[in-house]
Amino acid sequence: MTRTIAEPAPAVSPLGTFERFLSLWVLGSILAGLALGMVAPGVIGLLADLEYASVNLVVAVLIWAMIIPMMVGVDFSSIKGIGRKPKGLVITLVVNWLVKPFTMAALAVLFFDYLYAGLMSEGDADQYIAGLIILGAAPCTAMVFVWSQLTRGDPAYTLVQVSVNDLVMIFAFAPIVALLLGVTDIVVPWETLLLSVVLYVVIPLVAGAIARRQVIRSHDGDEAAVDAFTARLKPWSIIGLLATVVLLFAFQAGTIISNPLLIVLIAIPIIIQSYGIFAIAYAAAKAWKVPHNIAAPCALIGTSNFFELAVAVAIGLFGLTSGAALATVVGVLVEVPVMLSLVAFANRTRDRFLQS
Repeated sequence: MTRTIAEPAPAVSPLGTFERFLSLWVLGSILAGLALGMVAPGVIGLLADLEYASVNLVVAVLIWAMIIPMMVGVDFSSIKGIGRKPKGLVITLVVNWLVKPFTMAALAVLFFDYLYAGLMSEGDADQYIAGLIILGAAPCTAMVFVWSQLTRGDPAYTLVQVSVNDLVMIFAFAPIVALLLGVTDIVVPWETLLLSVVLYVVIPLVAGAIARRQVIRSHDGDEAAVDAFTARLKPWSIIGLLATVVLLFAFQAGTIISNPLLIVLIAIPIIIQSYGIFAIAYAAAKAWKVPHNIAAPCALIGTSNFFELAVAVAIGLFGLTSGAALATVVGVLVEVPVMLSLVAFANRTRDRFLQS
């Protein structure tokens, strides 16, 4: 396979009209979620209670709608060749596990112990620091497939990156959080971690593989039919994303609306961390000559967070109304807007990378 310098970007956007204005739809979904949470708290409470091992099953179904269409596009025959181009995987693992948790902890201490000194009690500051540490040690799983698709990432390579990352998470998450929190008796909700991997990776992957096989079989082995099929499913990915945003913000509407200034204070180090981690991974990929369809997802995996796990761990360790739980919820608040801005940046800088 030869690599060439990218041609100038085509005049026609790779994204559809709806996707180009996705940030506006997300903003509308955030506002709708907040309004729904305040207007119909009873209904939202019932939906929030539909969970097992701290994993909300309604959100899981919506995430299936997001990522199953992307899984249909995964060509398993291409996965076996990923070992010949390990650079993107190396960057993902180094940034996620040797850089991100420690930079998040450093930023949390800098802001809450020093820059915000006097604005809150020492006990509250320690809670927010703990929440940010938990958030920083939980790199993303499901949402990465959305960001990868929006940057035209290699779906097979993204799948491998996420799968390996999940495997490392099973062994590394608890020790890193315990180290940074300074405790040794941390209880990790293993049911939440394993169930999340099954719901957000394994089930969509199996469903996508079955659908892909059926489409190819029904078109006499013509794999080109898969592209047409996934194009028809694509709107469901966006609908799933927007519905997920509505629900997540509806679940936390009361907390967000009652603490606007505190939300801003917590969001600042998270935003700095997000853009900083993306810059580190994206620059490393550029310097190491990683093709853009691997470099973009590689950088976005570390930037995004596995907020379902982070929220569950914070609640389990410190309680539902704790500052630590609130800090992880703020991670949800800034996640989608920040990630959409980075997706847009990655798409604008595509021609600065090699293409595979």
